[in-house]
Amino acid sequence: MTTAPPDNFWNDTGRTGISSWIFSTDHKRIGLLYFYSVLTFFLVGVALGLLLRIELMAPGRTIMGPQTYNALFTVHGVVMIFLFILPGFPGAFGNLVMPIQIGARDVAFPRLNLFSWWLYLAGAVIILVSLFTGGGAPDTGWTFYVPFSTRTGTNVSLAVVGVFILGFSAILTGVNFVTTIHRLRAEGMTWTRLPLFTWSLYATAWVQILATPILAITLVLIFSERVLGTGLFDPSRGGDPIMFQHLFWIYSHPAVYIMILPAMGIISDIIPVFSRKPIFGYKMIAFSSLAIAAAGSLVWGHHMFTSGMSDNAVLVFSFLTFIVAIPSAIKVFNWVSTLYKGSISLEAPMLFALSFILLFSIGGLTGLILGAAATDVHVHDTHFVVGHFHYVMFGGTGFAFFAAMHYWLPKFYGRTYSQRGAIVAWALMFVGFNVLYFSMKVLGMKGMPRRYYDYLPEFTTLNLVSTIGSWILAIGLLIMLMNLFRGLFRGTPFTGNPWGGATLEWSIPTPPPTENFIEEPVVTHGPYDFTGTGRP
Repeated sequence: MTTAPPDNFWNDTGRTGISSWIFSTDHKRIGLLYFYSVLTFFLVGVALGLLLRIELMAPGRTIMGPQTYNALFTVHGVVMIFLFILPGFPGAFGNLVMPIQIGARDVAFPRLNLFSWWLYLAGAVIILVSLFTGGGAPDTGWTFYVPFSTRTGTNVSLAVVGVFILGFSAILTGVNFVTTIHRLRAEGMTWTRLPLFTWSLYATAWVQILATPILAITLVLIFSERVLGTGLFDPSRGGDPIMFQHLFWIYSHPAVYIMILPAMGIISDIIPVFSRKPIFGYKMIAFSSLAIAAAGSLVWGHHMFTSGMSDNAVLVFSFLTFIVAIPSAIKVFNWVSTLYKGSISLEAPMLFALSFILLFSIGGLTGLILGAAATDVHVHDTHFVVGHFHYVMFGGTGFAFFAAMHYWLPKFYGRTYSQRGAIVAWALMFVGFNVLYFSMKVLGMKGMPRRYYDYLPEFTTLNLVSTIGSWILAIGLLIMLMNLFRGLFRGTPFTGNPWGGATLEWSIPTPPPTENFIEEPVVTHGPYDFTGTGRP
């Protein structure tokens, strides 16, 4: 007698083979498609970053020439920003978790959701093709600054087409998420009962919808400048290269919050679970996400203090930059307050979450140095900026992404990893990260410029230390991924609610059913009410 396979999304019998994935409209399968995609590109970006650090290990040529170096740091930036960090949380964990958290069976537009992944993949393929055609990999940096991006002989045109398509993917995801959160919440799921991860995705979706079209326009202008010679950014023809910086940063600074807001949301979900306490200041954390999304759209000018803008503009943008730090500080205060007198369990998701708080705080505080014009002019375009950016993006978004992997993936695979292996990996990554990027901050304070192929002898020691840190970090990443995926496919069965979470995804079977819920859920309490949900 044969038993029927359990009803979960892995056993969807509508199609078989790879077509059951790449043509699926199930939000969970699309989330995993995004996850596999962004993780693959993350590993590519890590490999490129290691090559860059090896080149900078000592003065002079080490393993590559200056043209190759310029191409590699451009590709590293484009891959990490546009193919990993921006789509990582909304595409992967937003799709996997958000519909279940609000009690929905799927997103509002399942076919559009699949189409957004196809657009993401198409944009990624076009960017990869640009590396090997039409003059080779772009060498402008991920910002595509003019006039160099309009004059270089490398294949910038095709690369910006790829990023343009990725922007449409982000817009479609944002429209889908806003509609889903507004229209498909379960009975009783009021706005004040939404999990904070869902709140963060909601704020992020609005930024995706409103800010990404500005990037699209900017990329179209670069393409037209190169192909049609429109002269919009060429001073000899009446254009203005500073206009490009304004257009680019009007999108790209809000994009920082597309990257970091969902990360803050997952930290807000993990901290109460592993502290066994309700989140402190739920409404303030939720509203601060909206405040960050709104205020973050007004501070782009702090990237341009050295471009010759007026003193009044400098004053306004510096003031707004300090204002946007307030809602971020509210979140950090509330996370730490949640930890106070909590019954803290230091398992892998919690360790990555605590690392996020520390590293993001360091990145945010050093960001205020860049937000103050008097100090910014001294460290502008130095390695200090590189260190700050990576503390926020990698120490923030990256570590939160790893926390989400360890927290939610066992729920969807039905198996879990070795806690000891995860903790060893976390320790190596935490040490390696700080050795790598704090050295960059010191180098920047000493005056080493960024994006330079070579440097003066006095910077040798710290560059060597930084490179050694990159090796420690890479070893930790490798151990983490080996331990995680070995556990997900061969590890201990993961059933019930081992973490003791109180949000809706922990109330359904593991792995989740195809339709998420066997019966329509009715929500009667907040997302962090741990009454009766203690650990087994």
